[in-house]
Amino acid sequence: MTAVKIGLIGYGTVGSAVGRTIRSHQENLQAIFGKEVHVAGVLVREKQKYAQQVTDALLTDDAAELFSISDLDVIIEASVGIEPAFSYLTEAIQHGCHIITANKELIASRGAELKQLAKDKGVRLEYEAAVAGGVPVIGTLKQLLHINHVVKVEAILNGTSNFILTEMYDKGLPFGEALRLAQEAGFAEADPANDVDGWDAFYKLMVLSDLLFEAQPDWEKVTRRGIRSVSSQDIRAAAEQGWKIKHVAMLENAGGEVTASVEPVILTAGHPLYSVDGVDNAVCVEGDLVGKLKLQGPGAGALPTASAIVEDLANLVHQRKEINVKREIKFTEKREAVPFVHLPSGETVLLHGENVVASDGRYYRLAARAQAKAEA
Repeated sequence: MTAVKIGLIGYGTVGSAVGRTIRSHQENLQAIFGKEVHVAGVLVREKQKYAQQVTDALLTDDAAELFSISDLDVIIEASVGIEPAFSYLTEAIQHGCHIITANKELIASRGAELKQLAKDKGVRLEYEAAVAGGVPVIGTLKQLLHINHVVKVEAILNGTSNFILTEMYDKGLPFGEALRLAQEAGFAEADPANDVDGWDAFYKLMVLSDLLFEAQPDWEKVTRRGIRSVSSQDIRAAAEQGWKIKHVAMLENAGGEVTASVEPVILTAGHPLYSVDGVDNAVCVEGDLVGKLKLQGPGAGALPTASAIVEDLANLVHQRKEINVKREIKFTEKREAVPFVHLPSGETVLLHGENVVASDGRYYRLAARAQAKAEA
């Protein structure tokens, strides 16, 4: 019985979890594929670092050696950054391999090219793990795109930032202390800029934009703000009003005019993202037919991400028709900046055409559902 041969690029936290999951769930995978599924080769930058961990497959730091494995079926990419990942995946597609990746920066930046290359070669490109960890957002949206028009997405897409804001809310901690706890728990890197400055959530939002509209806005025209400016005083003042401050990514399609943003906003208790705490991610989707849906689950950690990757692997046995979702849309310009601020009064005012919470000339933007309440 010929085995399904997998090449694994990267063997860090996620890559090693994928390898373990393939071994531990071998019975399920064999039932799906009708044959053994195993990792035939692992490509890393430093062979010696992983020599004790990878003993049942080729371990190499040479991409040519990985691609020389005969009858390689699937490449799973679990690294970070655009290069050399893009070059590796391009070569894998030319070898006729299906591609699975968790690399949100790569898909945000070069995903359209990879999709076209995969289509031309007749192979699959799957990237469920690139957005929201173990939450099946990509698959759900692909199903909705057959008939529904998605008119709005509001999401918490970065587990690290959500953990920090939750700790600040629950324990009254300042940002720096909450960040330290996130680093000690393994949720934040030593350099946390990608998470706390909003880039991780931004890349994921651009992946969703590509999926929904087959287009992205000019990155310079997207409102992107991280959570460094959120103070414990802001958190307390919002809490006194029964509100929470969350880091929210949003895409809104109003008659073909799309607004994109990633920023801290105020949520009232009635907002579906209000109760999403800790490292959880959540995506609220509004379709013109289905109405409002909410998907929630762990967005950080090796196992949730590995779960999404292995589910993508299992889904390769299903022949899915790619849906052309090209819409007549245009992206709006970046909004004028609204400074972040303390909120002792909770007074609601109109600024730059939007409802915001005001205090001493400094403001927080109210999320859409909170605006509706304020206007009532």
